[in-house]
Amino acid sequence: MNPYLVIILAILAGSYILDFIVEKLNVKHISTQLPGEFSGFYSPEKYANSQSYLKENTNFSLVEDSATLLAVVVFTLAGGFNFVDNFARHFGFGNIPTGLIFAGIIMLASEIIDIPFSIYQTFVIEEKYGFNKTTAKTFIMDLIKEWLISGIIGALIFSLVLWFFEKTGSMAWVYCWVLVTAFSIFIVFIAPVVIMPLFNKFIPLEEGALKTAIETFAKEQKFKLSGLFKMDASKRSTKSNAYFTGFGRFRRIVLFDTLIQKHTVEELVSVLAHEIGHYKKKHIFKSFAVSILTTGLMFYILSFFLGNEQLFAAFKMNNISIYAGLFFFGFLFTPINLILSILGNILSRRHEYEADAFAVETYKQPEAMINALKKLSVDNLSNLTPHPLKVFLEYSHPPVIKRIETIRKSSR
Repeated sequence: MNPYLVIILAILAGSYILDFIVEKLNVKHISTQLPGEFSGFYSPEKYANSQSYLKENTNFSLVEDSATLLAVVVFTLAGGFNFVDNFARHFGFGNIPTGLIFAGIIMLASEIIDIPFSIYQTFVIEEKYGFNKTTAKTFIMDLIKEWLISGIIGALIFSLVLWFFEKTGSMAWVYCWVLVTAFSIFIVFIAPVVIMPLFNKFIPLEEGALKTAIETFAKEQKFKLSGLFKMDASKRSTKSNAYFTGFGRFRRIVLFDTLIQKHTVEELVSVLAHEIGHYKKKHIFKSFAVSILTTGLMFYILSFFLGNEQLFAAFKMNNISIYAGLFFFGFLFTPINLILSILGNILSRRHEYEADAFAVETYKQPEAMINALKKLSVDNLSNLTPHPLKVFLEYSHPPVIKRIETIRKSSR
C-alpha cells in the first residue's frame, strides 16, 4: 500500500479518535453540583439546562465529525480528487484557471455537505435552548455573502500562490509567505469597515452614562478611541460578547447589543478594560507575529511536497499539479497544525489572564469584572467544569472558574 496513503488515513483516524476521546471525557467531567462561585447566578434548572446543552452539542459534533470522516475517506479511496481534476482539465485552460475550477468544486462540495449540519445546529439545537434569532432569510443571505467573499478573496490568493510556485522556483515559498502576510494585514485594516458591515449593523454608541464611563477610562489609560460601536448581534443570537478589531484609524471596539442589555455600566467598562488590556499588552501584535511565523513554516514545509509523486499516487491522481498538491499537503500538515494550535492556545490563555489583570489593576473594580464573567457564562450556557485535556487542546480562554480565582487572588 502507498506509504503516504497509510500516513494520511492514520492522521484522519488519529484526529477523529483524539476528538472523540476528548469530547467524551469532557462530558463525563460535568459536575452536577453548581460551583459555589455561581450561587445566585445559576438556578438549578438553568444549570441543568447548560449541561444538557453541552451534551447535545457534543453528540451532534461527533455525528458531524463521523460523517465528514466517512465522506473524506470514501472520496479519497474512490479517486474523487482525480475525477474532479480530470473534469477541471477537460476545459483545456491553463494551470491557474484549471486550479481554480478544481479548488472551487472541492470547496463548494465541502460547503454543501456542511449546510444540513449548520441548519440543524442553528434551527434545532440553538432554537431549543433559546439562543437562535436567525431567520431563514438571514441564514441564506449569510451563506451567499460568505461564499462570495471567500470565493473572491480565496480565488485571488490561490491564483497568486499558484503563479509564484510556477514562476519563482525554490524561493516560491518565501514569496507566498510575504503575499499571505501582506494580504492578512490588509484584511485586518479593511474588515471592520468593509466586510463586517455586510453582515451586521455597527451603530456608534449613543451618548449616555455608558459611553461617558468608557471614554473616561480610555482617556485615563491614554487609549485613543477610534470607534466605539454597538452591533446588532440580537438578529442572530441571544449570546453576548465584545471584541476589539482593526488597527490605526480603523480600530474599533464593538459591544454586542445583547451584552449591553444584560450588564451594568461597571461590568461593561470592565469588559472593555479587558479588551483595551489586550492592546496595551501588545497581545494583538504578538498573536499576529506568531501567525506570520506559522504561515512561513507552513509554506516552507509545503515546498518539499508539491511535486511528490507518491503523495499524488496516494490520491489516485493521473497528473501532478501544484493546485492539487496544496490540498493534499493539508492532510499531512494536520499533526503539525495541532501542535501549533496547542502552543497558540497556551499563549492565548496567558494573554487572557494578563488582560484580566490589566482590567482589575486599572479600573479597580474586581467584583464588576467577576460579575461580568459570571453573567457571560450564564447567558451563553458555558461549561463551568471542562476537562483539563479539553482545555489544554482547544481552549483559547482559561475556564471561567480559573479566571475568577486568579482575579480574586490578585485583588486581595
